[in-house]
Amino acid sequence: MNKNQSLPWDHPRFRSWIAVARACQLMQQSLARSLADLDIKPPHLDILVNLCRFEGISQQELARKLLVGRSNMSMLLPQMEKRGLIERRGDERDKRVLRLYLTGEGRRLTESAMTIQTDLIERTLSDEPIEQCMATASSMERIITMLLKDLRDDD
Repeated sequence: MNKNQSLPWDHPRFRSWIAVARACQLMQQSLARSLADLDIKPPHLDILVNLCRFEGISQQELARKLLVGRSNMSMLLPQMEKRGLIERRGDERDKRVLRLYLTGEGRRLTESAMTIQTDLIERTLSDEPIEQCMATASSMERIITMLLKDLRDDD
């Protein structure tokens, strides 16, 4: 390595970068553990919550919201459909488009999972002042916007 070249850990923002990455990883692991009794994983919860919020969303729109590829969706959705949690219906105007809906069982499971997730959020963030939580959210949203723009520019 060139003597003039700095190492990542020498960068003043490295600690923040690592802390965000580690917190995200640990939150996902904690959420996965908390959801285990419901026999779902965080990616399933992401789908269920989005279907709860945006009933009738297309598979493509869902994949875009979750920042995952269609192949990832094509693996998860059939599993969830087989379990009776979701149903896929053809779009009335465009038969090539499949729209996604929660079933009654899917809605019940989503409500239980959201309670677990909310409890985990409260437990992990209850010592943080709301203002700090909102400032962190704003900072992360700016980073997300910048990174999404970079991805679009690369495509």
